[in-house]
Amino acid sequence: MNAITTCLPRTREFLPEGFRITVWSKLRPYYEELLKRSIHNREELERWIWDKTELDATVSEAFAWRYIKVTVDNGDQNAAEMYHYAVQELYPRIATFEQQLNEKLVASPFLEELDAEHFAIFIRSIRNAVTLFSPDNIPLVTDVQLRSRQYGKIFSEMTIGMNGRHMTLQKAGALLEETSRECREAVYHKISMRVLQDTEQLEALFDELLLKRQQIAHNAGFGDFRAYKFQALGRFDYTVQDCLDFHKSIASEILPLVEELNEYRRKALNLNSLRPWDLNVDTGGRQPLRPFSNADDLLEKAIACLYRVHPSFGDILSIMRQKGHLDLESRPGKRPGGYNMPLHLSGVPFIFMNATHLWGDMRTLMHESGHAIHAYLIRDQKLNASQRLPSEIAELASMTMELFSMEHWDVFFENKDDLRRAKINQLENVLRLLPWIATVDKFQHWIYTHPNHTREERKAQWMAIYASFHPKNVDRSGLEHYSEYLWHKQLHIFEAPFYAIEYGMAQLGAIALWKAYRECPHTATQRYAEALRLGYTRPVGDVYRAAGIAFDFSRSYISELGAFVKTEVEKLTAM
Repeated sequence: MNAITTCLPRTREFLPEGFRITVWSKLRPYYEELLKRSIHNREELERWIWDKTELDATVSEAFAWRYIKVTVDNGDQNAAEMYHYAVQELYPRIATFEQQLNEKLVASPFLEELDAEHFAIFIRSIRNAVTLFSPDNIPLVTDVQLRSRQYGKIFSEMTIGMNGRHMTLQKAGALLEETSRECREAVYHKISMRVLQDTEQLEALFDELLLKRQQIAHNAGFGDFRAYKFQALGRFDYTVQDCLDFHKSIASEILPLVEELNEYRRKALNLNSLRPWDLNVDTGGRQPLRPFSNADDLLEKAIACLYRVHPSFGDILSIMRQKGHLDLESRPGKRPGGYNMPLHLSGVPFIFMNATHLWGDMRTLMHESGHAIHAYLIRDQKLNASQRLPSEIAELASMTMELFSMEHWDVFFENKDDLRRAKINQLENVLRLLPWIATVDKFQHWIYTHPNHTREERKAQWMAIYASFHPKNVDRSGLEHYSEYLWHKQLHIFEAPFYAIEYGMAQLGAIALWKAYRECPHTATQRYAEALRLGYTRPVGDVYRAAGIAFDFSRSYISELGAFVKTEVEKLTAM
């Protein structure tokens, strides 16, 4: 693997050096030039594509920074205005030109002369975009983008009072690891009740998004939003039925393993029944794991950990620190969740998260670092489209990094017993995540194929699906009023519909890569990096094969990987 050097922004060849997107009148001439330009041979077509790629990267990065600035501070009115201008004024105009430029490309008589190895996935994506386009959807997509962001604003303003001070829900969640069961139960109720206060607002928001998404699907010629979204996500490598089979496999093969973990937990805690507030506390009655003291300490240790996985990985996070491309700590007014934002022009991504001194924050940073490493490794892909990764590939990078880095968590935990506890927590979460992914995904399949449902029908369907994937030995009696709206906590349902099952597919791939890493770290790391460097230049299955693993979510494969994780948990528990 090559050493990492300081990243330089792309050289400008089409746009002037220092060009900044301010108003449409400054941007429009470049779209017009591309649209009017004559193309007489393959070489000129390639030049046109590279110029279009440079324009795409410039626009993408400008939009990305506007989004970043909104999420780091929901109270920044200037940032909000800049973001709204981009979405309301720039996006609709850009979208119209994008369609015309895509049509120009696919109509070119020189298209078939392009090198298939480098351009095949790109051309497939452009043809798909042309097929999906409807001018009537431009204002609808704009509106959905803006309205869906209300979800983050609503949650960013949620706080609860504990121990005489107000704290964000993310910080309050840290208290669910406290040894006092009375304290954990009180925190659980406070968090859940605070979310319920905005139930009507969140339900109304989702009703609005559902209606508009269904209209988007109809405008594009689809019978329902699921069919539209599957094609819009470019799911060429698997089908709806594969997803439904995945749900069944998780229920039959993974859920029983989670229930076994829960039974061990119940006995270890000496409880008659396991309640939701008992799932994060240490089973030995020890204080919560605190792997870092503040955001600086977290970052310093994360860089050291990544250097252990591979020196180039540590270099990447170091470069991001030098550039100021990290916002890690939770604070009021900051959007919930975490993300890695690729920056296609400058090449150095940005990580956003809400650290609250939990061991899970360390896990989150490892996850987002996997995304960041991926973005950095493909920064030299000439086609912007090759850097726009389908989630099945993107999440493989992040979830694998969680498990690779776990082998070096002694950087965070000098005490061997704390390290053992952290690894057990990680592997338990690997298994617990899969049923939740299946729940969220199956729920969305129902929602968007039954768009005329009532709120009561939606609630009933959620409860039925949730029950089918929820461990039977976690007692939620008396908590049904919380359970009915647990899906409100899942950001993706509001902001990124159907972005869920990819986590499950990638989790399986990550387990397989980690298994290989345990056998030969050097080979596994090399294959991981080689697969990531492909970006989106190959079908999803080919990228997984390049990593030395299968793109497989059959019942037998899920059973095999689940059993491997369970065995590793048992080994750690017995130590």
